[in-house]
Amino acid sequence: MTSLQTGRVAGFLGNTADVVRFSASAVRSVGKTRLYVSEVLRQAGILVLSSGLVIWAMEFVIGGVFAVEGHYISRQFGAQGLVAVFPALGGLRTCAPEMWGWILAAKVGCGIVAELGSMRITEEIDALQVMGIRPKPYLVGTRVLAAWIAMPFLYLVGLGLMYVASYLMLVPVLGTVSEGGFSAVLWAFQSPLDILFSLLWTMIAGTLIVLVACYYGFNARGGPVGVGLNTAKSMLVNMVLISVVGMICQQLFWGGFPNAPIGN
Repeated sequence: MTSLQTGRVAGFLGNTADVVRFSASAVRSVGKTRLYVSEVLRQAGILVLSSGLVIWAMEFVIGGVFAVEGHYISRQFGAQGLVAVFPALGGLRTCAPEMWGWILAAKVGCGIVAELGSMRITEEIDALQVMGIRPKPYLVGTRVLAAWIAMPFLYLVGLGLMYVASYLMLVPVLGTVSEGGFSAVLWAFQSPLDILFSLLWTMIAGTLIVLVACYYGFNARGGPVGVGLNTAKSMLVNMVLISVVGMICQQLFWGGFPNAPIGN
């Protein structure tokens, strides 16, 4: 291994350690946000109002895509009665949480980096310290707690819209299956526990996205160019994290028990 490669590996490990330490202190700072309840609610409101429509629209589109693909694939095998398997398995366990994470990273994560980075380079964070306000609980802890409050609502509404889109395409539009057949198969291949697992997956991924974004924003340096570079780094790291977390959650939640009532 050359000295350049060694330096890159050392830099990667050092940066990873910094992110982990920052994330740990950020999670601990959530307990100190009791003084900033109004800021927590404000950040939660911003998160819902600024990102809700984008997330819900994409989830609705995903539901329609699953329905159309399922219609034509199942028709080739004469299995139109099982077409609701596509949104039940592919949507709930893969595409819905993955797409939700990508949108959150692009819309919310990059916004956090830009906002906190701008505050850092304009010395607003230093001014907060001078005023006696602890920057990390006020700027980071409040955003983490706001994300925990808003994420279940955002995801569950989006998941419901995905099912609505699949239903509309498969029942009234394409006429692939009856209303009762759609509902029976949809709930035969999933349970409330599966929805809970999917929600837990999105909460884990969403928390990591917010923590990474807060790290790169809070530690921005080098003026506007540095903020732009940190925004790009945050997006890259979050894209990788979403995929890795998705793979782990897939195996952890459904690897040993897929809950597929076929041949039982």
